[in-house]
Amino acid sequence: MYTFSNRVAQLRPSAIREKMKLMSKPGAISFAQGNPSPETLPYEVLQEISAQLFRDNPASFLQYGLTEGYAPLRELLTERMQVRFGCGKEFDELIIVSGAQQGIELACKLFCNEGDAIVCENPSFIGSLNAFRSYNTKLLGVDVEPDGMNMEQLERQLSSHGNIKMIYTIPNFQNPTGVTMSLEKRKQLYELAVRYNILILEDNPYGEVRFSGEELPNIKSLDTEGLVIYVGSFSKVLSAGIRVGYVLAPLDIAQKMTVLKQSADVHTNLFAQMLADSFMRNYDYDSHITRLQQIYGRKCALMLKCLRESFWDSISFNEPEGGLFIWCTLKDGLSMEEFSRRAAEAGVSFIAGNMLALSPEDCRDSFRLNFSTPSDVQIVEGVAKLADALNPVKN
Repeated sequence: MYTFSNRVAQLRPSAIREKMKLMSKPGAISFAQGNPSPETLPYEVLQEISAQLFRDNPASFLQYGLTEGYAPLRELLTERMQVRFGCGKEFDELIIVSGAQQGIELACKLFCNEGDAIVCENPSFIGSLNAFRSYNTKLLGVDVEPDGMNMEQLERQLSSHGNIKMIYTIPNFQNPTGVTMSLEKRKQLYELAVRYNILILEDNPYGEVRFSGEELPNIKSLDTEGLVIYVGSFSKVLSAGIRVGYVLAPLDIAQKMTVLKQSADVHTNLFAQMLADSFMRNYDYDSHITRLQQIYGRKCALMLKCLRESFWDSISFNEPEGGLFIWCTLKDGLSMEEFSRRAAEAGVSFIAGNMLALSPEDCRDSFRLNFSTPSDVQIVEGVAKLADALNPVKN
């Protein structure tokens, strides 16, 4: 009955969103989402800030705001990126966007014509892949190794394809694999971008959620040539629902993004921006980050322990140093289709790897588990149910 535009005909629904619908039944356990843990959400503090904002100056956020974002928050984030992370040169500017997702979509919209190519880690974040697909771009995959993108594959892609507009990467605790790109590969990636004069879109929503290992510099901190568009977010460290993210990019790029944003949503929710600004200024933000790192470290360790005890002979899995996800792969000969069906019947959901890959034929034996959203009790119970669901598949 309806003829959709060419731009959207190839889009697939978010696997996570579809799973959320299925897992609404009482007693269901979801390892499919990527929400912050309810334990990390500072409800009382945000309630206090909200009451103060409404009491003191409600007109300040009930009117229109600047498209670039709430000026005090922009200044605060610019300073934090420079002092804390060494990111931001004299040619850079920071703007506020409606979640990191909007920053990613705006970057694609700004640079990509139909038929242009984007190099992506394979597998990768489905939200970004769909944003890229919506502009009819060609996605060129690069395998994710235990220390990040395969640099030989990356260079082959860059040298053998024309019209590549950017390289998209999640270097810290990658979604979905949980892998962290090594310092050596970060440097190699930037050197390749300089050599081929191609932009890097650095997506870093999980960077501050490190609970073990050594902190590594962001790729943006290496940027001397103005080739890195850095996208950050409050979604995993304060609240996903406020939809506040930010882009740090060369001035010309930031200004063009601002024009595009004007036609999309005029400006990011001003009340949400002021919430984030007040939280960072008036409360111990670093202590808050430390607390959530401890929570996620505990929950990850619990899920890893359960996996070792329940799946020792049937799956392999990584041990992430941060983020929200554990990437698992079935041993040879086991049916993912049957495993998924039996898990769903038991009331436990996860995301199959091929739903997060550039092609449905990729990552067919892998799946992603989330440990941030479920409670500790649900982690223990859910992993046990997954093991029970896999047992008949093994026999």
